[in-house]
Amino acid sequence: MKKFDISIIGGGIVGLATAMYAKEKYPEKSICVFEKENILAKHQTGNNSGVIHAGIYYQPNSQKAKFCWPGSLLLRKFCDQNEIEYEMCGKLIIATKEEELERLNTLHERGLKNGVQDLELVDKQKIKEIEPYVEAIKGLWSPNTGIIDYKKLTEAYANIFNNNGGLILKNHELINIEENDKSLILETNNDEYETNYLINCSGLFADRVAKMMDLDFDVRIVPFRGEYYTLTNESEKMVNGLIYPVPDPDLPFLGVHFTKRINGEVEAGPNAVMAYSREGYKKFDINLKDMYESFSYPGFWKMVKSNWKTGLSEQYRSLNKLKFVKSLQTLIPSISSKDLTDPGAGVRAQAIDKNGNLLQDFSIVKTDNSLHVLSAPSPGATSSLKIAEHLMHEITI
Repeated sequence: MKKFDISIIGGGIVGLATAMYAKEKYPEKSICVFEKENILAKHQTGNNSGVIHAGIYYQPNSQKAKFCWPGSLLLRKFCDQNEIEYEMCGKLIIATKEEELERLNTLHERGLKNGVQDLELVDKQKIKEIEPYVEAIKGLWSPNTGIIDYKKLTEAYANIFNNNGGLILKNHELINIEENDKSLILETNNDEYETNYLINCSGLFADRVAKMMDLDFDVRIVPFRGEYYTLTNESEKMVNGLIYPVPDPDLPFLGVHFTKRINGEVEAGPNAVMAYSREGYKKFDINLKDMYESFSYPGFWKMVKSNWKTGLSEQYRSLNKLKFVKSLQTLIPSISSKDLTDPGAGVRAQAIDKNGNLLQDFSIVKTDNSLHVLSAPSPGATSSLKIAEHLMHEITI
């Protein structure tokens, strides 16, 4: 049976950033990444919007606030050193109603507390200079928000890890973990492996991996599908960068918005609806085990009780394209149904606790022989290097 000093579960951006840093810190240790798919970054990493977040939204002193801005600087430095394309196209968060102004000002103050540089409250005239098709009464301009292809970034992490002697085993799905006095036995669909230390970066399946070690952190992953459309080639000119509404402070989702992609395309969305599979990228993708785990968790029903109105609204918008368009028109009034094409979706691993709370912050838990990244949603990709740095400070081998 092959043995490793450190095993990392999950070949997404957080897992590979962690592997890269672990190999730099422990060059003599044997380190392996286990990935169940035949490619890296297939799920959350490969299906997100590609935004390099600045750190505006997050509660000061939260891990998201502490990791995002420094993480974005680390990411940009890494890209500069490794010739990875990115673009600082900027983000405009807009208020279209008087009652949103206080929340916009709060966002400005929060961003400044989180260390975000060059944030600027802008008036109608400046808004028109930045995004001519937007109609708003006030905006918050973040020039230090950008876009990137996170799959390419993950591949760069992987290449460095490989070149330094690390091992990546694709098509290796973790099925079970057994613990003995000195090590862990990892049962995969291919073979069994022994490891001294485990780092769980398995995203949509992070709670399930923790449970394999008989750890119950009272957190359950419930998948939410983020549905979006792509603007037609003729309509892309209506968006120069990133255009967001003032978010609802009670929800972890930012509302439908316009996102320029590094390939030049522009996405409109996403809305957020519950998925019936942890890899449910289509409306009618169903996995009975995933559904049972969601519906049998008491925290899920407490969450539903607190958020049923929002949930119904999101479901209705999912089924009604005109409702979707109407939401987009609060940002760009001239947008219409004919401007939208090529619907798609990503899946977010939303962690919910036993009290029905949607976990807003990162959740990282430590045991004697393991680290578990139970929740690392947006800005997890932006913060990948900072999360990896944090995990290296936590690891004990």
